[in-house]
Amino acid sequence: MPDSTPSGSSFGAFHSGRSNTAPSVGQRRKRHLRRLVELLPGRADWSAMRRHPRRDILAGLSVAVVALPLALAYGASSGLGARAGLATAVVAGALAAIFGGGALQVSGPTGAMTVVLLPILHRFGPDGVLLAGLMAGVILIGAALARLGRYARCVPTAVVEGFAIGVAAMIALQQVPAALGLASGHHDKVWREAVRAILAYVRGVRPAPLLMAAAVAVVVMTGNRWLPKVPFPLVAIVMATVIADVLPLGLDRVGAVPAGLPAPSLTFIRFDVVAALLPSALAIAVLAALEGLLSAAVVDAMGGGERSDPDRELFGQGLSNLAVPLIGGVPATATLARTAVNVRCGATSRLASFTHAVVLAVIAFAAGGLVADIPRAALAGLMFGAAVRMIKVGSLASILRTSRIDSLIVAFTFTVTVAVNLIAAVAAGVVIATLVAIATLARSCHIEAIPVEADAGRGDDPRSDDAQGSTVKSEISVYQLDGPWFFAATHRLLTSLTQIAGPRVVILNMSSVSALDLTAARVLAEVITYLRARGVTVLLAGVRPGHHELIINATGARPPSGELIHSDPAAAISHARALLAAAEARTQ
Repeated sequence: MPDSTPSGSSFGAFHSGRSNTAPSVGQRRKRHLRRLVELLPGRADWSAMRRHPRRDILAGLSVAVVALPLALAYGASSGLGARAGLATAVVAGALAAIFGGGALQVSGPTGAMTVVLLPILHRFGPDGVLLAGLMAGVILIGAALARLGRYARCVPTAVVEGFAIGVAAMIALQQVPAALGLASGHHDKVWREAVRAILAYVRGVRPAPLLMAAAVAVVVMTGNRWLPKVPFPLVAIVMATVIADVLPLGLDRVGAVPAGLPAPSLTFIRFDVVAALLPSALAIAVLAALEGLLSAAVVDAMGGGERSDPDRELFGQGLSNLAVPLIGGVPATATLARTAVNVRCGATSRLASFTHAVVLAVIAFAAGGLVADIPRAALAGLMFGAAVRMIKVGSLASILRTSRIDSLIVAFTFTVTVAVNLIAAVAAGVVIATLVAIATLARSCHIEAIPVEADAGRGDDPRSDDAQGSTVKSEISVYQLDGPWFFAATHRLLTSLTQIAGPRVVILNMSSVSALDLTAARVLAEVITYLRARGVTVLLAGVRPGHHELIINATGARPPSGELIHSDPAAAISHARALLAAAEARTQ
């Protein structure tokens, strides 16, 4: 081929250039070091903490009051105990406050995380939960170094809504045994355990636990709605504990919580179960990333200070989950409930969330015995209230009113979340949403025949006459291609163009083709070959620069690009008229 040598030499030069300029080991280390420095706190973070220290400390105190009962409830629900929840709130809250990507984010144990942890606890025991959390921390740090934070925000809204509703349902189902005054079983599926608990409760009804759980849930939900600045979770737990002490209700209690934090330990690490725990660790990492980044996105929308850095958020959550297992804590992430309290209380910097962790540490060391008498049913009611508040009724109603497809995605994601697991739900929801988006894009592609003016392409040619104008109309057809032409739209491209009959020259105006992939380019080449075999010449007009080389490669430069591709429809029509005139001259 005549142009093989130049292209080959260019390719060789390109390859040679890459090998000569390949980064050395030292350069790669410097690049990785720079990336790590980007994820660490900077001077701006420390400066912000000195601007309004009083406001931040007061906000941190308020958040700690709200976070204390939640930490105890989440720890107890995870199966590792209330002390594990408190330890997590202290360590994760402090580390994420310093290293996280959002200045106002507040991290700690979450109800959604218990959905993942209980199956791990039943299969591998407490050590399995700690090891899975440690592995999740490594995964999150790797994701931050790989700059994957930005992609976590690409999850469709319908998937997020279905996921949130599914997690809320699972949290509520997990609390059914405690709300009914029964011990939790060991079913992998929470709905099965809830059904078992209800059947057992029917055989021996005890109204006190259920009434207390319902009362706490109502107080939390209604109180936070009407007086958001009042720490109703703490108020409800204190009232429930007092009532349980005064009245002989026979309620199960949380039990003694040792003062202080557990000593750091690595005895939970077992390399023989690492492979088996990898899917669970991935689930924890994905859930931590989703919750943390979605919370950051909401805070950004609220206008709460500087915009968050998604990669730094992953890094901060990764460090937190590396440290928390060492002191027997459960995996953690940033949560919207505590973060929203932080914002509403006037926080301006990381000092607020760090203060919240310090206050909880003081409580853990000095007042751990105060939580021993809290009824388990009261914590279950607190979790019920948190689950209901996870559902954004307005956003869900908007989706159900405006889009049937998105409504189906919400229902599908919710069902998979409850019936299978969280990772399968997010993955399946994203796949379904992607397929819907692809189908929508494919339907936006159009091929339309456009009329050809009699004087089109004639310019100032004195030989142009009515006969030639008639030839343009009868033997030249122009078609307008619109939209993104890619693999999902190739069937329409093939069926539409191969049915063309009558004209001797077909001009495809591609000036409105917004995207073109290799599959569509190859189908276009097949169409050109098919029509040429039937004696029809195909010309392309208005090809965008980014699509030019793709078409040339797909067609193999047959016919030559100078004859195939033209700048605009007028130039293509002029070339078509010249081809028809030359063909007519040969027949005479």
